[in-house]
Amino acid sequence: MADKLYMIVPCYNEEEVLPETAKRLREKYASLIGAGLISPDSRVVFVNDGSRDRTWDIIRELHASDEMFSGVDLAHNSGHQNAVLAGLMTVRDICDVSITMDADLQDDINAIDEMLAKYYEGNQVVYGVRSTRKTDSFFKRFTARSFYRFMKAMGADIVYDHADFRLMSARVLQELAGFREVNLFLRGLVPLIGFKSCKVYYERHERFAGKSKYPLGKMLHFAVNGITSFSTRPLKLITAIGFIMSAISAAAIIWAFVVKILGHSELGWSSTMCSIWLIGGIQILALGIIGEYIGKIYAEVKQRPRYIVAEFINNGGKENAEKDTQSRELR
Repeated sequence: MADKLYMIVPCYNEEEVLPETAKRLREKYASLIGAGLISPDSRVVFVNDGSRDRTWDIIRELHASDEMFSGVDLAHNSGHQNAVLAGLMTVRDICDVSITMDADLQDDINAIDEMLAKYYEGNQVVYGVRSTRKTDSFFKRFTARSFYRFMKAMGADIVYDHADFRLMSARVLQELAGFREVNLFLRGLVPLIGFKSCKVYYERHERFAGKSKYPLGKMLHFAVNGITSFSTRPLKLITAIGFIMSAISAAAIIWAFVVKILGHSELGWSSTMCSIWLIGGIQILALGIIGEYIGKIYAEVKQRPRYIVAEFINNGGKENAEKDTQSRELR
């Protein structure tokens, strides 16, 4: 018998695109079930991440009209990564395999067929990787590529041009549940789990409707979180800069002493001020980087739950998931 697939689709203010997303996923599921690739008991789980529009109402309507659609309602907005994790952890004991994708239809639904084929070949993780970035602006292409290169340079094991369109087996989900960090960066976390994996390349589309939920500010925050969550190289870089600046300072002291001995002791105001500003700027930057890591430690030691599930609707019934969430998140 074919394995049971649960798709996790995080949603934040997606009322404009959700009906079309559901329509296309319904058609895809019918095709996959007909081909014997997935079980008829497979489900699509929409995770409402504290939306302020009618997103949760639409999810309820979809569930009422078709038991193929399930829903997880988070008690408040927890962020994209936590919404993805909430869906995965909610279904990890009732699915054989999961696929995560965004609700905006930028990820190619037709790539699911190849992902499942790779899974049945023995791969426990299948990464959806963009084949091109021609739909992106020059600025987004430049910043995205710079981000991936910088992450690699910082020592993070990250798949280039991969976002959160991925397949994971139930075994991988069980292992993922053991990672307890609050500062969540799934793109770097999943490769750490290991197991046999491969890539499926697809062409990313334009957003079907609505506005992007990742403006520049959120993208920068996401990048900083990814870097500081998976690499201590910035701290090591501060140490290296400290040694370099110490060497430069020692050379400057020797130079000033020699100038004094030779009787040419008039030093320029510009050079003095430039030195002060340079050293001050480096010190502030170093304190900022250290502060980022201290902030991460502060968030981790509090051990607050990463998300709270208010309601889980599945197979025509409602399940209060608060107790289950607390047992998984607080232990």
